Amino acid sequence: MARTFSLAHLTVLGCPPPEMARIAARTGYDYVSFRIIYMGLPGEPNYALAENPQLLRETKAALRDTGVKLLDIELARIDADTDPKRYEPALEVAAELGGRHVLSSVWTTDRSAYIERFAELCELAKPYGLTVDLEYVPIAAVTNLAGVIDVLKTVKKDNAGVMIDLHHFHRAGDSPEALEAVPREWFHFLHLCDAPGEIPASKEEMTRILREERLYVGEGGIDIAGIVRRIPEVPCSIELPNIKRVKELGYEEHARRCLQSAKDYFARHIATQSDRSA
Repeated sequence: MARTFSLAHLTVLGCPPPEMARIAARTGYDYVSFRIIYMGLPGEPNYALAENPQLLRETKAALRDTGVKLLDIELARIDADTDPKRYEPALEVAAELGGRHVLSSVWTTDRSAYIERFAELCELAKPYGLTVDLEYVPIAAVTNLAGVIDVLKTVKKDNAGVMIDLHHFHRAGDSPEALEAVPREWFHFLHLCDAPGEIPASKEEMTRILREERLYVGEGGIDIAGIVRRIPEVPCSIELPNIKRVKELGYEEHARRCLQSAKDYFARHIATQSDRSA
């Protein structure tokens, strides 16, 4: 089977979910990855579908009409102040739209608290048939692969997983070889992008790049092939925010180039499972 790709919310930040689905369909994606849990970040639109029945109806229609499927929703943050039950309306919507996964990350350093809350989130997601996939982020509290493995081994939830974002993997200084020891069943999807090989010295510059200036696959210095080859052949959600490219090209052409660069890179550097078995 050919590798599949999803269009992630941050790649087309200003597009509401129905338009995201239409852009994804026109540019050749298999899936979309919606941010329907509002985070209240500066300049970020509120696409909380559980609170907006009209937008939910329009999103259902766009998915139905285009045939694009929902891969995952985000972002169920684990922090000191948020009760995981707050996310249940979004979990219900994700299941209603046919989604498979919920993206989560940890933003409190209180280990006992984040272990308890992540485990609760997994339990809340289970009746909806959703996995909860923990992403580590270099500017958050759980910042590397070892931290995620610690969480998953502690909670022991069969619907918990790890979500590798290639930008964050590189910035954390993790080794591709370390992925070989991770249980295969923990991988459900990954975030694909590129970035400069040199790791910024300041948190501010790292944050700016991860939110505003990621690169098309093959343009930067991340060992994408070395990482991806050590992960099962799961869907690749292209999370590639780049404000300059969007201003120059518009959302649709940016999304198209994101996908084309990924497919071109994979064709040159990464064989599919069917290729390997031929």
